[in-house]
Amino acid sequence: MLSRIRGTQRSHLLIRGFSSTISARSHIGSSPVFLPEDVKLEMNDFLIPRVISKGKESIRLSRLLTIKGPNGVVDLEIPEFLKIDQNEGRINVHVQKPEIKIQRSLWGTMRALINNGVIGVAEGHMSVLRFKGTGYRVMLEKDDNEAEWVKMKIGKCDMQGLPIPKGIKCSTPTTTLLVLEGCDKQKLNQFAGRLKNMHPPEPYKGKGIYMNGEQIQLKTKKVK
Repeated sequence: MLSRIRGTQRSHLLIRGFSSTISARSHIGSSPVFLPEDVKLEMNDFLIPRVISKGKESIRLSRLLTIKGPNGVVDLEIPEFLKIDQNEGRINVHVQKPEIKIQRSLWGTMRALINNGVIGVAEGHMSVLRFKGTGYRVMLEKDDNEAEWVKMKIGKCDMQGLPIPKGIKCSTPTTTLLVLEGCDKQKLNQFAGRLKNMHPPEPYKGKGIYMNGEQIQLKTKKVK
């Protein structure tokens, strides 16, 4: 019986943290988004809202926020509990009931997406892919339908590649460097990630496609 009590006390001490203070919460959602003069916002309601399941909860996307600027247009689907107030070049994002977990968790996420959209249409976003390996190179080509493709030589007999989505501009300053630019940060990084996943950096020789200054720790090959 005594050993059981001591075991319970020991497990309690292992679970107990070193700090007695309450963990600090992020305040990204309550931070304002600064709106340049040449950026405009439009809000429209969906005729048929889209419902997304998130565990036991569900999110009802009922509005479309359109952000327009000199570099393009970004559309964001907004949940019905999100409130956006625009006043004197500032955007304040609120939720109806912050005490509800799903609303509180999406508060900062939606504010970050809106801020990325504003920066994208005003200044633009950029993603850089670097090709490392003997004979590795990248180029831009057009097919018979005048659609532009990213073509890559990445250690295989055939050229690998993907068509460039609408709204993304690609350039190749060198044969081993690909620069992607666009106003939609999520769409831009998604396309860059798809290209990188065609040959991610391998850990022994370091060959592959590196994204946005990525670095890896090389491993030593085991010799039997």
